[in-house]
Amino acid sequence: MRQKTSVPKILNFIYPPVCGICGKLNSDFLCKKCEKILESEAVFGVDKYKKIERKKENIKNNFNDKKYFDEHLYIFLYQGIIRRIILKYKFQEEAYLYKTFVNFLLKNENFFEKIEKYDTIVPVPISKKRKKKRGYNQSELLAKEIAYNANLVLEKESLYKIKDIVEQSKLNKENRLKNIQGVYELVNKEKLNKKKILLIDDIYTTGSTVNECSKVLRNAKPNKIGVLTLAKD
Repeated sequence: MRQKTSVPKILNFIYPPVCGICGKLNSDFLCKKCEKILESEAVFGVDKYKKIERKKENIKNNFNDKKYFDEHLYIFLYQGIIRRIILKYKFQEEAYLYKTFVNFLLKNENFFEKIEKYDTIVPVPISKKRKKKRGYNQSELLAKEIAYNANLVLEKESLYKIKDIVEQSKLNKENRLKNIQGVYELVNKEKLNKKKILLIDDIYTTGSTVNECSKVLRNAKPNKIGVLTLAKD
């Protein structure tokens, strides 16, 4: 495992590093007191799916019966203080919070070892319009930091979102499934051939987004696809 990267001094002057929970100055973006709060909330879950589930043919096209990824790793359940922090990270321009999340993740060696079994990290992409409005892709920031610390390849030039759609969080389960279909495109698939891919996203609710991404990634014929999210709803 690589050592945590330090934020350049010039950025510390402009944007002083603070704990993502309490807001107090802290070079690790997580103070000891708030680290204990996250420890009390963390579940470090692992949900595994049998390959046979991906091969099932369903005449009614029941999306939930087909998982295109092999396992789902998640740090928290999407509730309480964790939900509030993730919403701040995603919608309130508090991009620095990726440091808080990843630095906390690094402290759990057993869970981090599961990540190190992969060789390539792919962030769930967002549309150009959404990225321009938000200023950053929250999944890409997480993926970049995790890839660096786990010494994995960050591949962000293969999976693209080609349509700007209604935000999934505004839809019910059934409409989420319809809304997300056909919005991702795979290029440079030779880069992912026979790789063990870890797909990174922030929240897992119905799983429709990561499942659709995984379905597209399967066209590259990787050896394995796992999903890592901050939280599971």
